[in-house]
Amino acid sequence: MRDQGWEPALSRHLRYGGHVLGICGGFQMLGTAIHDPEGLEGAAGSTPGFGLLDVETRLVAGKQLRQVGGQLLPGQVSVSGYEIHNGVSSGPGLSRPMLRLDGRDDGARSEDGQVQGCYLHGLFEEPDAMQALLRRFGWQGKRHVDYPAHRLAELDRLADMLQSRLSPAALAALL
Repeated sequence: MRDQGWEPALSRHLRYGGHVLGICGGFQMLGTAIHDPEGLEGAAGSTPGFGLLDVETRLVAGKQLRQVGGQLLPGQVSVSGYEIHNGVSSGPGLSRPMLRLDGRDDGARSEDGQVQGCYLHGLFEEPDAMQALLRRFGWQGKRHVDYPAHRLAELDRLADMLQSRLSPAALAALL
């Protein structure tokens, strides 16, 4: 990401009042460093992060994979999803967690709230959580966004289009 110019772009975005949210590996990259002493994700060693959150991550064998639920912090908006990662994050930035999942803190928020990150995949699946995040990041719109409903409607639209344009006999011949 550094080679593609993301670091100055993120800095500029934040300088002009923007927000950054990292999920899973994105959360890890927002920290000060990622340590991979066993070479689980490439050559063994450490890589500096973007330094936007005061956390560092150590990759360890034994991938975490679990369904979780909890609340977006601060507040009590419900979230749910899953974790799939083999990193363990530590550092002072974790004292401002982004989420409380199954009775434990997850993620981090910068002091000014512009930068946040967590391990929760599916963060935008709960409409209320998505609305809360959009408001937190400055969205002033009045329309309620329901991403799961939107996704299903788009999949139905795609299925209708395919059904209207594809011949069952032509598909059978291709198979």
